Amino acid sequence: MWLTIFTRLSNTLDRLFGARSPRSPRSQLRHSSPIIWPVKYVVCVPDGCADMATEMLDGKTPLEVANTPVIDALAAHGTVGAAAVIPAGMAPGSDVGNMSILGYNPADFHTGRSPIEAAAVGITLTADEIAFRCNLVTVEDGVMVDFGGGHPETDVAAPAIEALEAELGGEVHFHTGVQYRHTLVAPRAWLDVDCVPPHDFTGRTVPLPVGAAAQPLIDLMERSRPIVQRYGMDANQVWLWGQGPQPVMKPFAQHHGVNAGLVTAVDLVRGLGCLTGMTVVEVEGANGWYDTNWEGKRDAAIQGLQSGLDLFVIHVEATDEAGHAGNAAAKVQALEDWDQRILKDLVPALDAMGDWRMLIMPDHATPLDLRTHTSQAVPYLLVDSTVDGPGGTYTEAGIDGLVPTPGYHMMGHLLGTR
Repeated sequence: MWLTIFTRLSNTLDRLFGARSPRSPRSQLRHSSPIIWPVKYVVCVPDGCADMATEMLDGKTPLEVANTPVIDALAAHGTVGAAAVIPAGMAPGSDVGNMSILGYNPADFHTGRSPIEAAAVGITLTADEIAFRCNLVTVEDGVMVDFGGGHPETDVAAPAIEALEAELGGEVHFHTGVQYRHTLVAPRAWLDVDCVPPHDFTGRTVPLPVGAAAQPLIDLMERSRPIVQRYGMDANQVWLWGQGPQPVMKPFAQHHGVNAGLVTAVDLVRGLGCLTGMTVVEVEGANGWYDTNWEGKRDAAIQGLQSGLDLFVIHVEATDEAGHAGNAAAKVQALEDWDQRILKDLVPALDAMGDWRMLIMPDHATPLDLRTHTSQAVPYLLVDSTVDGPGGTYTEAGIDGLVPTPGYHMMGHLLGTR
């Protein structure tokens, strides 16, 4: 039995990274007790990493520029394709995209972004309630200067949210989230309103909410200004959007037949895990920014799979934040961090467990030039440790001309059930 797994491990490591010296960690595994798990599955979500060619990178995309030898090796032996993670007619957001990645058709399950985030912080909405995302933002002279209000740390932002609840709560309630991302629970009568996500108009004049319930929202955002400004942050008010009632979703284990876990630093993805009964792992230092705990997320996946989970989702927000900021260097660096700080050691760890399959796919594109989400098809990479695929290049150019697969089908392709 050990000879079989050792041969498979040796072949996979050689295939992905080239032959190694007899003193490599691989050779040392001969002296360990062999453990063989059933097939393990990993889903890697570099949020918003897909892009468009930009002059910031001499007419290339971040995926084309980034130095990613591990991803390149995986792509050479995997399957590269195009996925429509955002169904036609739906807004290109991480709520829709990540729901697709988990294998749930957003057309059937999506009710809004904020109710998903509300689930992440333990909020159960009644039939008479809806939730809004409550961003801490910086608005000056009617222009959205910063949709994240300077990205305050949670312990800095929390007192401002608590003060908003104390002074403006009653008919509505403010709940603390992470960094600039918080939640407002409001009456269901406030559902009839059209709110624009603040990251859609960075540097431009803010479009105020419209609809039957618009005025209460506008008033509440205006009344938040003097309260938020007391707390010494770059943020100077709240912005409300993404409203909806709480969705009802089938547990992941029933929906797909495997037990799954995930790690993330954002309430949106955490909320999807809570709503679907996944094991949600908290990692110290995971903060949704460029300096998140990359290695901690990698280790959470390895430990989760070793402890008995069949599938693990690793979500990192950094590429999306860089896209919203128009920061090409940060987006390229985040892709290189994925390669060297997560995948480089994750692949050998998976090999040590036995057979594995991996899906790498963003939840949407966040082009640097546009600084917001788009509905364009994104590249996916599907890798099987035991079967070579046709090979390809994991870039936007690598999927040019391909017919996109619906994003919510990709989980079934990973698991071999579709």
